[in-house]
Amino acid sequence: MKVREVMAKDPVTIDPEAAVGTALDVMRTKHVRHLPVVDDAGTLMGIVTDRDLRHAAFAPAVQEYLSVRARRLARQLGETLENLRVRDVMTWAVVTTAPETPVLSAALIMFESRVGSLPVIERGRLVGLLTEQDVLKALMMEGKVAEFVGGYMW
Repeated sequence: MKVREVMAKDPVTIDPEAAVGTALDVMRTKHVRHLPVVDDAGTLMGIVTDRDLRHAAFAPAVQEYLSVRARRLARQLGETLENLRVRDVMTWAVVTTAPETPVLSAALIMFESRVGSLPVIERGRLVGLLTEQDVLKALMMEGKVAEFVGGYMW
C-alpha cells in the first residue's frame, strides 16, 4: 500500500506569518495536531505541532505558581508571546515523504525520526499529510494488526 492511498489529501495548513494564537484555534477547531506551514505558492516551509505550541505557551500557564519577580518576567514573556508568529515556533527542518512511498517505509521513517506525521511532497508542493492514525489504518486494512479482544491484542 502506498502513502497516496491513506494520507489526508489537502491537509489543513497555516501561513508562517499567522499568529501563534491563530494556529492554536485552527488546531482546536479542526481537531488536528500537525499544521504544515506553507507559503503562498504551496511550498512547504515547516510544520507546527501541538507540542511546539505547548512549549511556546508553557511559561504563562505556570505564572500563578511563580514568585513576584518571576511572575513579572513571565508577564513580559506573555506579552512577547502575543507577538509570536508561527514562523517563530515552527519546526523548520521537516522530514517528508512522497506519495508513492510504501506506507511501511514511511512508518519506519516516522519511527526513526520520532515524528507523528510526514508532509507528503510531490513536485515540490505539499499534496498531503500522513499521520500515525493513517499508518495504523493502513496496517489494519492490510491485516497486519492483530485483533483486539477484550482490550488485549491477540
